[in-house]
Amino acid sequence: MTARVLETVPNFSEGRDPDTVNALADAMRAAGADVLDVTADRDHHRCVLTAVGSPSAVEAAAVEAAKVALDRIDLRRHRGVHPRIGALDVLPFVPLAGLSMDDARDSARRVAGRIAREVGLPVFLYGYASDPPGRRLADLRRGGFEAMKGGWPPDRRPDLLPPDWSLPGAHASAGAVCVGARRVLLAWNVYIEAVALDALRRIARTLRESAGGLRGVRALALHLAERGEYQISMNLEDVDTNSPMAVFAEIEKRVAAEGGRVARTEVVGLVPDRLVFEAAADRLALDPGTAGRLLSQRLATHLAEQAKAACKQRESQS
Repeated sequence: MTARVLETVPNFSEGRDPDTVNALADAMRAAGADVLDVTADRDHHRCVLTAVGSPSAVEAAAVEAAKVALDRIDLRRHRGVHPRIGALDVLPFVPLAGLSMDDARDSARRVAGRIAREVGLPVFLYGYASDPPGRRLADLRRGGFEAMKGGWPPDRRPDLLPPDWSLPGAHASAGAVCVGARRVLLAWNVYIEAVALDALRRIARTLRESAGGLRGVRALALHLAERGEYQISMNLEDVDTNSPMAVFAEIEKRVAAEGGRVARTEVVGLVPDRLVFEAAADRLALDPGTAGRLLSQRLATHLAEQAKAACKQRESQS
């Protein structure tokens, strides 16, 4: 029996209070999930946690973290550069090992139901969890929390509401939650120097798939006032079929055409193997086929086969 590993990468609207960020991570650990990474940003006023485990443990951890977010985060006092509609803003589930996308969708829908019933928050479904699949976060978060705190926009009604819900719109302090299922993505921020914000916004717009740009790319141009820096903040969906280095090369080219340069790149959460491997392959001119010898992938396969063999042995002895 192969190990079944589910990942969740919840995004919370809190990036400035370490106590709250730690409380969110502690709640997930206490519920049985393994929290692999915690990333917080003051300008975005947002933190991103990466947790893995069995589907039951990860589902329970997500619900417990939602309770902490409701208790400790108040969007009425929240100001950050990143779009958001909820204290627990985005809650994706990702199948990593022994699970299909259908399994991740089922986990997402179970957790969505629990958040509505047990936590008392409205829920939108997105990605592979929506019906039909493919609902986009950008469409759900248009206008932010402020657009739905007094009533739901005509084109956006939650998929799930708490029992006996009487408010005309989102929760007064915690907003609504976007729960989805998706493949592994790359969330990264590319810091740019010597390009004005208006020009940077044009570059970000031309990169977006929704505007006819690069497939699987969502991009925003942001000014980080506390640090006095500018960035293109992106998600690259499905890194197994999209090339991170091709996207990066396009950014470099378009920024250079505006007279600027890329200063550095920041990955939010864990780093997909493909990003690092492609960068190394490009810089070192590695031979074709080298990817098949990537140590982390071979080790993961080895460990999975060991676990499978151990399970078969226990079954034969019982």
